[in-house]
Amino acid sequence: MQVALIDYGSGNLASAAKALARAAGETGHQIVTTARPEDVLAAERVVLPGVGAFADCMKGLCAVPGMREALTEKVFKGGAPFLGICVGMQLMASVGREFGDNAGLDWIEGEVVPLAPSDPSLKIPHMGWNELKIIKSHPLLDGLDGANAYFVHSFQFKPKGDAVLATTEYGGTITAAVRRDNLAGTQFHPEKSQAAGLRLLANFLSWKP
Repeated sequence: MQVALIDYGSGNLASAAKALARAAGETGHQIVTTARPEDVLAAERVVLPGVGAFADCMKGLCAVPGMREALTEKVFKGGAPFLGICVGMQLMASVGREFGDNAGLDWIEGEVVPLAPSDPSLKIPHMGWNELKIIKSHPLLDGLDGANAYFVHSFQFKPKGDAVLATTEYGGTITAAVRRDNLAGTQFHPEKSQAAGLRLLANFLSWKP
């Protein structure tokens, strides 16, 4: 049982791979960090990290020959369990509004917009530990209501419909986790969120959409 951790030049790959490997101790999954579309097609499930600007991450993903097509085939059409982390989650949106409007994967309808805290003393980027509030029960978030997770971001995903799974507060309510069918994503970084992050990754590895 392989998990493909996508290497497209944007993401905290070493930390994510280490955290996934720890979480896989009980499930027996093999974590494969890869830029090869064939590894994505052969994997049981897929993780897409992301750090930086939306447009740069989308450009980097599309620059890997065959990767976007493999993700579409395996995840969007094939139904493989998928986890997007931080900008990796945001890339599922229809559009990102950072440095202009940039098309996303359009897997979950919605937009990525700047954070706009109501309290002007709150700094951007939002960086640090925040409490999760679960909006809808989901296997991915089992045992995590009220847990604290680590965030580093200046933009948030605002999906249409009922895709939001969890929120947090930072001068207003912001999206912390989303889902649609076999797709899921977290704005926070599980690989930096200690016990809560490992719990989420273990939940993902055992999740059967």
